[in-house]
Amino acid sequence: MSGKRFSREFKAANTPVQTPDVPDLPFTLDNGTKVFHLIAEPVKQRIAPGKTLILWGFNGSAPGPTIQVNQGDRVRIILENHLPEPTSMHWHGFEIPNDVDGGPGVSQPPIKPGERYVYEFALHQAGTYFYHSHMAMQEMMGMLGAFIMHPKEPHRPAVDKDFVILLQEYAVLPNNVVPNSMNMEFNWLTMNGKVGPAITPLIVRLGDRVRIRLINLGMDHHPIHLHGHTFQVTGTEGGRIPETAWCPGNTVLVGVAQARDIEFAANNPGSWMLHCHLPHHMMNQMSSNVGAMTRAQRGHMPAGVSMENGMGMLNGEPGVPTGVDYGPSLGRGTGVGSTNDQPASNGPFGKQSPGADMPGRQGMQMNSHGDIAPNADSVPGFPQDAYMETATMAIDTMVEKPENYGLPAGWSGFMQGMMTFVRVLPPDRYDDIMRSIQQAEKQSMLSMPGGDMHDMKH
Repeated sequence: MSGKRFSREFKAANTPVQTPDVPDLPFTLDNGTKVFHLIAEPVKQRIAPGKTLILWGFNGSAPGPTIQVNQGDRVRIILENHLPEPTSMHWHGFEIPNDVDGGPGVSQPPIKPGERYVYEFALHQAGTYFYHSHMAMQEMMGMLGAFIMHPKEPHRPAVDKDFVILLQEYAVLPNNVVPNSMNMEFNWLTMNGKVGPAITPLIVRLGDRVRIRLINLGMDHHPIHLHGHTFQVTGTEGGRIPETAWCPGNTVLVGVAQARDIEFAANNPGSWMLHCHLPHHMMNQMSSNVGAMTRAQRGHMPAGVSMENGMGMLNGEPGVPTGVDYGPSLGRGTGVGSTNDQPASNGPFGKQSPGADMPGRQGMQMNSHGDIAPNADSVPGFPQDAYMETATMAIDTMVEKPENYGLPAGWSGFMQGMMTFVRVLPPDRYDDIMRSIQQAEKQSMLSMPGGDMHDMKH
């Protein structure tokens, strides 16, 4: 048995988890009890270059900071409510006394604005757990965080890298910064509070054994797919799965309120996509307009229809908005009292006469990849991905960070929504990037606090 394999099988300590783009929550000790402070508050958060949202989260972050403890620990979590309405905290999947379960109006009174509540309990479980507000719509505003319970004895085979990815989605109307938590159609799909290409990739060394803990608290289920590797599903939100029940795969469905642990040997070098495989979840700021409407010049596209129509939701009229000759005005419109979709064909010429040139055709040929066919407008269904890529373009320099070094030029134009990388790097490239990451962290510590995520003063 090689020395490296021996260390993997019999590692003496658990590998700390990493939650890219999300901080860990520090603690103090009080007679052996680990004491954590959580603040529920509005958060101003940059989810992508040029896109900042006002969410609700914890300690200046949405999702909130990751809590790491050990099986058998006793913890005290002091929750302060800086929100303008009552809240409550549920410890998802924890086997703890009822009076600290966090069910508002059942196991505890709701925590009023300006008040605090102390949760204290001992932990006998191990695995991937999470905490979240138990006020349903507050969950939709970002109030979720990972709570990792490391086992007393490290699992075998031990892992070299252990990551957490939290999945959330938001519906944000144009020119707005506050999610519409009542909506059931989403246009910003996040991993750890960021959307592709702003999500920080997972960096591993060739030959590492890797665990990725996927946590989902939103309104959609997410089939998470990893390129280039076959993994084993080794855990759920209820804890470790016995090894005899592990199952191989390259896609795992992470349902709402579920967690899934996957583990694999990173033995295939390259930058491998890790993403939700729902097609609409691989896009940012989707809109319902298709076909001719995407190429209308200024003044050609009517405005002011209802939000329901703009989000592509049925409104009782036969065939609307799925009919071939109807499309919503401006995608996600902000009109009030207007309920009609606008005539606009998804065919090649809309309401124009056959052979007429489409409005804005010249603009569509400005696709960043330069591969739009001259006769594209004559093909029914055009555009599809060309429209998404043209709207997004490549923004490599805007998301530049050490974890992205070495990716091919233009990569960012194809990474949207719930999409990131697992970068399996040879030792020399891995060491170079890790040194750059450490240098960037040192510079960040010396600079002014804040950065992309900071609390909203109120």
